[in-house]
Amino acid sequence: MEDIITFNPLLQAYNTPFDVPPFGSITYTHYLPAFEAAMEEHTKNIKLITGLQTPPSFGDTIEALEKSGKLLRNVSTVFFNLTSANTSAELEEISRKIAPLLAKHSDDINLDPALFARVKALYERQDALELTQEQAKLLEEFYKSFVRNGANLDTTKQERLREINKNLSLLTVRFGQNLLAETNHYELLITDEKDLSGLPASLVEAAALSAKEAGKEGWRFTLHNASVMPFLQYADQRHLRKEIYNAYINRCNHDDERDNKEIVTQLAALRAEKATLLGYASHAHFILEENMAKTPARANELLQQLWSAALPVAKNEAAEMQAVMNREGKGEQLEAWDWFYYADKVRKEKYNYDAEALRPYFKLDNVRDGLFFTANKLYGLTFHPLKDIPVYHEEVSVYEVKGGNGQLIGLLYLDFHPRSSKRGGAWMTSYRKQSINNNGRVAPIISIVCNFSRPTDTQPALLTPDEAETFFHEAGHALHGLLSDVTYETLSGTSVPRDFVELPSQVMEHWAFEPEVLEQYAKHYETGEVIPAAMVEKMKAALKFNQGFATVEYLAAALLDMSYHTLAPGKTISPLAFEKDEMEKIGLISQIAPRYRSTYFQHIFAGGYSAGYYSYIWSEVLDSDAFAAFREAGNIFDTATASSFRKNILEKGGTEEPMKLYVAFRKREPDVKYLLQHRGLE
Repeated sequence: MEDIITFNPLLQAYNTPFDVPPFGSITYTHYLPAFEAAMEEHTKNIKLITGLQTPPSFGDTIEALEKSGKLLRNVSTVFFNLTSANTSAELEEISRKIAPLLAKHSDDINLDPALFARVKALYERQDALELTQEQAKLLEEFYKSFVRNGANLDTTKQERLREINKNLSLLTVRFGQNLLAETNHYELLITDEKDLSGLPASLVEAAALSAKEAGKEGWRFTLHNASVMPFLQYADQRHLRKEIYNAYINRCNHDDERDNKEIVTQLAALRAEKATLLGYASHAHFILEENMAKTPARANELLQQLWSAALPVAKNEAAEMQAVMNREGKGEQLEAWDWFYYADKVRKEKYNYDAEALRPYFKLDNVRDGLFFTANKLYGLTFHPLKDIPVYHEEVSVYEVKGGNGQLIGLLYLDFHPRSSKRGGAWMTSYRKQSINNNGRVAPIISIVCNFSRPTDTQPALLTPDEAETFFHEAGHALHGLLSDVTYETLSGTSVPRDFVELPSQVMEHWAFEPEVLEQYAKHYETGEVIPAAMVEKMKAALKFNQGFATVEYLAAALLDMSYHTLAPGKTISPLAFEKDEMEKIGLISQIAPRYRSTYFQHIFAGGYSAGYYSYIWSEVLDSDAFAAFREAGNIFDTATASSFRKNILEKGGTEEPMKLYVAFRKREPDVKYLLQHRGLE
């Protein structure tokens, strides 16, 4: 043990600038010993608590419990962040080994009767403890966590729960690894230049570079969004659109070693069984108890309300596209692989708007600066690039974030481009969460990870408006983590209910295309010309176009998630048949697939959003209403409104109930009308 602690960089003080993880010193051989040592230390810390012979106090039990697993959290944070952003065969093998060990370790603590007895004793006399609001919330969260993890079950049920948790941990790891492998496996290699017809020069150049890097001749297109989505939007060759689209929607559905159907079946069944063991009607009831929605019925009520508004709009959009196809006289019927292509044609026809023509105005570096400008105007933050600081990949950049009076707020890591070692999508994470200790505020280390279009030999990284909006979205999460100002790490930053966590991220999207912000960053990368006002007006008008599709494909996935997770225990399903039946029930039209089909629905089967994918639209009710507060104040940078949002939402983390925090900011509960207006669905 002493040798491990001495030579393993994960098990000693980091001794780096700002105490960031020493990425350059960590090798894959360090992780298993670090996990083992950290779990051993955590177990010893728990035994110190349970070995006390005195009645429990908040300090010797709850605060001690809060601090007990810090080393394990540190090791886990580095490891799991890298398995998402910069994985390897070695790390994936460790993931499979460590998953059941961590599940067992967690169960050993959650099912420790002596530990639960101390927590329960405090919870039952909390009114006599004279706790602060945050202390009371921490006590409540720990107590509920024990109960929700089986502390009240009898021994037989606890043993079954352990087995379920072990299996769930392994299955979720396998699901994510299969999806990454599948996404990296597929390529559409074009060798005949005529098959590039319709594709923008920037995409063609990126595809040529991708082929070259893969050691091949021609143009290589992949299932990473930065490649497949513009291909579907612009490629004139219909048969190629069909090929890559079908590859995209059939990921992990080929009855091979990367197939996820059986994993989906097992995950749904095990989650249903676990919920029943714990006394809940379904997994969704178990999950939503801790969210703002509280029940599946209430979440579904919102989803169905929006579905009724969006589906007719999507059908009208399909009719518009079919009309364009009819005018072309080819006798073709609109199919799913045609939607992006003909939506672009209709958009250009109705609005004289071409999203590709906007790319030169959205240079990635400039979008970043526009984001920094927005954060400064709202919250007085400044961002200072750091050199000579450890990073986990050469493409990562790091910024020191300071407040208006120059104090350290935190560090921000930025990782922008796709690679085979990175899972798809965009996300915010942390390497250290904010807290307060005896030395004062512990500054958080926050990371934004994306998959934006790469620079080419002839031009810098240029974003689509959608990618620029995604950057602002993830930055909203980052601000939630950076501006957190609470005592306990458990309640810090984004440690809030799933259907509240998207409020800070989605509200930031509203600033991305405001004229005051665009004039700061939307400048042509060659001429420096600010994006013309007429082009901005076209873009804003076009943003409400195709909202029927965008809303329906999202809602279809959210409803599918709810269907999986309201399954009764013991009911075995076949994922593709189940998915088909559920989509037929809600009347999804054939030209639209759910945003995520079952076999690649990582959010719910490997990403922590099970029975929670609805949360994006739930939070959109909040964010649309919240941004209206700035509009009503007459200034999108209104100081008082921004200060209230920071004080009542961003700084508070999970220290109070979300609706209470929102009402403190808005002085009322949110109104759904602003969401309908924002999406053009009134």
